[in-house]
Amino acid sequence: MSKKRVKILTIAGFDPSGGAGLLADVKTIEANKCAAFAVCTANTIQNEKEFIAVNWIEEDEVFAQMDILLKAHQFKFVKVGLISSLEFLKKIIKIINSYNEKPKIIWDPILSASAGFDFNHDLTALDEVLKDIYIITPNWNEIKKLSENNDPENGAEQLAQLTNVYLKGGHNPLRKGKDYFYYNESVFSFNPNVKVRYEKHGSGCVFSSALASNLAKGYPIIKSCLRSKSYMYKFLNSSTNLLGSHKL
Repeated sequence: MSKKRVKILTIAGFDPSGGAGLLADVKTIEANKCAAFAVCTANTIQNEKEFIAVNWIEEDEVFAQMDILLKAHQFKFVKVGLISSLEFLKKIIKIINSYNEKPKIIWDPILSASAGFDFNHDLTALDEVLKDIYIITPNWNEIKKLSENNDPENGAEQLAQLTNVYLKGGHNPLRKGKDYFYYNESVFSFNPNVKVRYEKHGSGCVFSSALASNLAKGYPIIKSCLRSKSYMYKFLNSSTNLLGSHKL
């Protein structure tokens, strides 16, 4: 692997606790020895235990943040987190593709905060959006909402007709921590290899950023998934509270 750090752009919201959102993405990307660049989509009022409100950044301001970075830097991988709507995500993707040669986008579809706040996304444009996404990384609750199917695995199979789906198993009722990856018409399963002792705020942000990092460094897709899952376990067990620390 080259010693020069690969550039990754994250487009997400700001969490003052640093456990989720942009700060978590940047910590993860840098810990995985890539160079992080960030565009802010929202300012949230939250900590690791409580979510009060989200204040969306004006679309033009988000686009201006993107423009200033994209005209100076090339990104082969872009991670997207909290966005105000799928229509907005469509615009974001169009701008990204206008500057780069269709970089691979990893989208962590944040539909609600772990503290219970629902972002009430209209999913009408979902099929159109997914065709321009490389991988989505929903948990079991998110895949049910996205697919409108109460069976997460069936829902993942539906969406896998449009994009690659990494179904995180933190809420898997049969085996906690068992993930499924729907990739190129195949399904891979990844069993938990470490006992999770402590839950963490922002674990979804961390996994998707680790996955973007490993892919950006050139690891094959399955090895990237395994390395990202391993990083996630280290993060989950890094402290006894809801805020973890980042290190390989």
